[in-house]
Amino acid sequence: MKAIYSVMLTILVLVGSTGTASAADKYAVRIPDGVSLSEFKGYETWEVVSVSHTDGGEGMGGDETFNVIVANPVMIKAYAAGIPGNGQSFPDGAKAVKIQYAPKKSTEAPFKVSIPDRLKDVAVMVKDSKRFAGSGGWGYGLFDYKATTDGFAPNGTGAKCGAACHTIVKAKDYVFTRYERK
Repeated sequence: MKAIYSVMLTILVLVGSTGTASAADKYAVRIPDGVSLSEFKGYETWEVVSVSHTDGGEGMGGDETFNVIVANPVMIKAYAAGIPGNGQSFPDGAKAVKIQYAPKKSTEAPFKVSIPDRLKDVAVMVKDSKRFAGSGGWGYGLFDYKATTDGFAPNGTGAKCGAACHTIVKAKDYVFTRYERK
């Protein structure tokens, strides 16, 4: 499992370090009536919480993706304290980002393996119980990656956009991803 995290983190760092010309613009995007990507500045170096794979079914655009889930130090500290498994909620200031890649088959590996092809988007969530009281204290956002401009575009109608899906895990303070041992 450590090897998977290491490989995915390397990919994350490589993708996050491309395109210095648009670095300032990258953080200028905002979900209408919601979160700004600037609230997650530096996510490229946050600790990996877990990885996941969607098969292209319902939700998050319906495309198959590889996902690297990272969290800021506030959220990592909360995970280390046993949240949400201990029945407590994540503190205000906790932030997570799911970096989603479209996969492709490796043409170099001597065995069948899929690898990230291109960055698809980043999905974000931030805990702010006052600002997002109507969605369990969490604000959500989805930012589509645009290769033509090496930047992002907001996708969605507001900070509550991801709240409906996350009500399924209300007992876990609306967080799907558990902190994986490394």
